[in-house]
Amino acid sequence: MSSDRVNSQNMKLEVVVLPVSDVDRSKHFYETLGWRLDADFVTDQDFRVVQLTPPGSEASIIFGKGVTLAAPGSVQGLYLIVYDIEATRTELVERGAEVSEVFHDIGGIFHHAGTEGRVPGPDPKRRDYASFASFSDPDGNGWVLQEVKTRAPGR
Repeated sequence: MSSDRVNSQNMKLEVVVLPVSDVDRSKHFYETLGWRLDADFVTDQDFRVVQLTPPGSEASIIFGKGVTLAAPGSVQGLYLIVYDIEATRTELVERGAEVSEVFHDIGGIFHHAGTEGRVPGPDPKRRDYASFASFSDPDGNGWVLQEVKTRAPGR
């Protein structure tokens, strides 16, 4: 397929499936963060679907029983784009989440996997896309906050 071909189909990421070990514990965790509960359907003892949406997001998460074969906690690198990383971090901590301190990457472009290359504090120039904080849900699914005040062109 040619890269200059116009795609006539809109494709929007709507849902990310998270593998969790305890559905009720996960539901409570995300609700405590202030995420909207969209659905909690149980069809039988082997199938349950819970859907929640972060504030202001067009995409949601789904977890439950019988919805994925992935190991609990195996999803990493889920990004939540925020306008004010320090205020968002403070609010999440007040809601009970264990959020890392704000950091930027030693390379200045995009942070390395895990905790390698983290430099304490926000990006010194406060560039968009360059300041981060991270947290995990009770199973270890990993989230990253990324500060963006002005989106790059075309975004």
